[in-house]
Amino acid sequence: MIEKVNPSHPDKVADRIAGAIVDLAYTKEENPKVAVEVLIGHGDCNVIIESSVNFDYSEIQPIVYRIAGAGIDTKLNCLPQDEHLAENQSKEIRCGDNGIFKGVPLTDNEKEISELARDIYDKYNSDGKYILTDNKVIICQSNADNLTLKAFGIAFRPEVIVNPLGEWTGGIDVDTGATNRKLGSDMAQSVTGGGLHGKDLSKADVSVNIYAFLKAQKTGEVVELCCAIGDDTIDGKPYSEIVEIARKYIQDVGGFEKFAEWGLF
Repeated sequence: MIEKVNPSHPDKVADRIAGAIVDLAYTKEENPKVAVEVLIGHGDCNVIIESSVNFDYSEIQPIVYRIAGAGIDTKLNCLPQDEHLAENQSKEIRCGDNGIFKGVPLTDNEKEISELARDIYDKYNSDGKYILTDNKVIICQSNADNLTLKAFGIAFRPEVIVNPLGEWTGGIDVDTGATNRKLGSDMAQSVTGGGLHGKDLSKADVSVNIYAFLKAQKTGEVVELCCAIGDDTIDGKPYSEIVEIARKYIQDVGGFEKFAEWGLF
C-alpha cells in the first residue's frame, strides 16, 4: 500500500519553491549552506531561510509566482546560518546534522503508483493524490474528467475509486502546503529523521538519504545508517564522497526544484 502526490499538490508546491531557492543558492556559491522552510496557502506564502548566502526579496518573489501563481502575498525572513553550524563546515565538507536513515528497495506497487501518477499528471497538470493497494486504486485528481480517470485506474487495478467527494478544484486555495510534509510520497518505505527538501548537500537529510536509497536499489537490501554533526565518514566512505554521489543524482534529475517534484521515485 502506497500513496503518491503530484507536483501540483500544495505540499509539493512548497517543496518546489524551497528547492528552487536552493538551486539559486548554488548559483551564488559552489557549496552554499542553506535551509529553507515554506508554508503556503490561501493567497499567502511564508518563506524562512537560514543560509551562508544572501537572498533578496526581488529574487524570491518571482520563484513563488512562477511555481504557485502570481499575486501571492510573499513574506521573506532570511537569516544567517548559526555560527556553530557554520564553523563545522569551515575547513572541509563534513556531516551537517544528526540523523537516522533507512534506504529500502522499491516494491512493484511503489513503481506502479509512480507510473500512474506521472501518466495522470501528463494529462491533468493540477493537484492530485493517488493510493495503490494490492486490490484497488484510489484516484483523487482535481480539474479532471472522472470517466477518463477511471479508465486510467483500471489499467492498474480492477477496483477503482475516483474522487470520492466528487469533482474538485484542488490547489493552494483548497489546502495549505508545507515543506517536507509528504515524505511517504517522496521516499516510499525508506525512512528519515529529517526532510529531503530545501537543504544543501552538506545536510545528511539530503545526501545520506539519497545515498541510502540508491544503495538499496542497487543491492536489493535494506540499508540502515546514522550520523552525527561533524562526522567525516559514513558507511565506510568519506562524507565528501557521499555528497558527490548525491550531487550527481541531483544534477541528473535537473536540480533541487526538479527533485522536489516527485522525490526519490
